[in-house]
Amino acid sequence: MTVDVVNQQNERVGSLELRDDLFGGRIKTDLIHESVVRANAAERRGTHATKTRGLVSGSGKKPWRQKGTGRARVGEVRNPLWRKGGTVFGPQPRSYDYQLPRKAEKGALRAALSVKLQDGAVIVVDALTVGDIKTKAAAEMLKRLGVDGKALLVDVKPEDKLALSVRNLEGVTLVASNRVSARDVMNTRRVVLTQAALEKLQEVLA
Repeated sequence: MTVDVVNQQNERVGSLELRDDLFGGRIKTDLIHESVVRANAAERRGTHATKTRGLVSGSGKKPWRQKGTGRARVGEVRNPLWRKGGTVFGPQPRSYDYQLPRKAEKGALRAALSVKLQDGAVIVVDALTVGDIKTKAAAEMLKRLGVDGKALLVDVKPEDKLALSVRNLEGVTLVASNRVSARDVMNTRRVVLTQAALEKLQEVLA
């Protein structure tokens, strides 16, 4: 499998051969799902909290004596059985983040890139640069490449000028090749990679 390499004017300047053992096999959609769920879980704030019997306001005094009244025994008004009492086993602040095995994350990224390659949604450019820090310049570059809507730009080491130029473009995300995830790839219409970034990804995912 080969893909065309274009410049920022969308003119073909070469081609790049892709490894069939990476992008030509069966697409494991289950790995993509696991990776996306893990990434979503890591972003959950987890700030939910309920008051236990130790946090509810109220006296700790025993309402009445233990025996002889004919009523049920009770120790304090903050007990969970009473109205406005504490909550038992309620949600408490926690982190939902967890880790998948490295091989699973790599397999998910391979599968996600394979999906985009099969859909023809991957554009490989020789370089991603802008002359000045201007949103308009970045928008014109993407327009020349035929990119509209949500787009993911991937470079080995993103240029600072480009990062500042695309940050105000709605739906456009710029990431380094060592930080890209399967969720980043699947949550976009077009993936624009530099030739160096794609070569680096092939080395890492092998």
